[in-house]
Amino acid sequence: TAVASHESVTDGARIVEQALDTFGRVDVLVNNAGILRDKTFHKMDDSDWEQVYRVHVEGAYKLTRAAWPHLREQNWGRVIFTSSTSGIYGNFGQANYGMAKLGLYGLTRTLALEGRKHDILVNAIAPTGGTRMTEGLIPPQVFEQLKPELISPLVVYLGSAQCQDSGGLYEVGGGWVGKVRWERSLGVGFDPQQGISVEDIAAHWQAIGDFEGAVHPRDSLEALQQMMANLQKFA
Repeated sequence: TAVASHESVTDGARIVEQALDTFGRVDVLVNNAGILRDKTFHKMDDSDWEQVYRVHVEGAYKLTRAAWPHLREQNWGRVIFTSSTSGIYGNFGQANYGMAKLGLYGLTRTLALEGRKHDILVNAIAPTGGTRMTEGLIPPQVFEQLKPELISPLVVYLGSAQCQDSGGLYEVGGGWVGKVRWERSLGVGFDPQQGISVEDIAAHWQAIGDFEGAVHPRDSLEALQQMMANLQKFA
């Protein structure tokens, strides 16, 4: 059974209320609303920026914030945010869109931490599909192969009880699915008592950016480990 909602995503409370009135509860939320206002940054105006922000970021926030108390109360829920490779890797003419889409992954990571104890699992997808929004941007012969039905099985899995992962970011499209993670170089440790000069940074620049033996922090505590180890080394 399905019911159509004609509300704006920025009025998340009314959408959630309609779902509760119709189905009695909310179990899975997929934040998928989106628009494009593509322009190079020097041609972009405030309206181009704000419209994309309101739909992608504020809309996702409003819907998720409205559903969150119900998910907590029932101690179960699944939330899926729609990110984009334009946010992960950047894309010419999409400063507004890329900002919004990567911002949603930041929200994904934090809500994954906060929701875990209530069995609310939160993940993000970065889909490549042939939709009304991408029509005309992708060559026709490729567009026809990027069927949305090649994306939806991942969304269904992430919304199921079978899925026990949270905080993930998954690229999907054209029959392919992969997981994305952050990678950080080992970096270079300097003596904090001696300070760091611009010359120090320049002299060690290649080592700072050397990804041999890279680490993959899973949260902010793990991200601090190398910094804390450096402080202890020179204590």
